[in-house]
Amino acid sequence: MNPLPIIRDAFYFFTRNLGDIIRLCLPLVMLESLAQTVLTINSASTYSPIYSMLITLAVYPLYTGALIIFMAARSSGENPLLANVLALTLRMWPRFAVLTALTNLLFLLGARLMLLPGIYVLVKLAFAEYLLVLRGTSPLLAMRDSFSMTNGQFLRVLFCVMLVVVPLWVLQSINFGLADEGEVGIDEALLVFAVQTATSFISLFASVVGFRLFMVISAETAHS
Repeated sequence: MNPLPIIRDAFYFFTRNLGDIIRLCLPLVMLESLAQTVLTINSASTYSPIYSMLITLAVYPLYTGALIIFMAARSSGENPLLANVLALTLRMWPRFAVLTALTNLLFLLGARLMLLPGIYVLVKLAFAEYLLVLRGTSPLLAMRDSFSMTNGQFLRVLFCVMLVVVPLWVLQSINFGLADEGEVGIDEALLVFAVQTATSFISLFASVVGFRLFMVISAETAHS
């Protein structure tokens, strides 16, 4: 149940492949951050989370899907061309976007009821993205299989998820605070963009942690 070996292995992979991850994901992360920053600044008084969600649905599946494909290839000893990784990601984007919409909706519904239902959904759907990308399942099947795969592993997944998600929530709250300070000048806009970019890029490490945990539990299930 100790999450530290998972975090350690994920950190080793992330730092060892940081250059490729930056080239593969950072341009898309910055594109998303720029769009979110422009939206936040230009609609401060009439901000609607729906538009923010649409930006997320457009870009998040691209860099997260690309990272998952890259991690799977590197874990198999391959050194994939980044252009090929992006091409594969584009083909699965529609399914990934649907999955992102469904998981975010369920998490928000759970969080609105109480915090604990939201965390429960977050843990039970922790492997849905990897199942969709690596096994080619549909969004609903990926969600169902993630629920099944986390049976008996709840606390283990919870500890790993919380260790990487809580710092991201702190960064996001800082970003929201910066964006809500009334009139936003160029300096404040650049700061919002920088924090948004940092938050999204650090979230890639959370994906690496989830992938490592997914692979470990998959191997344990296969051997049992």
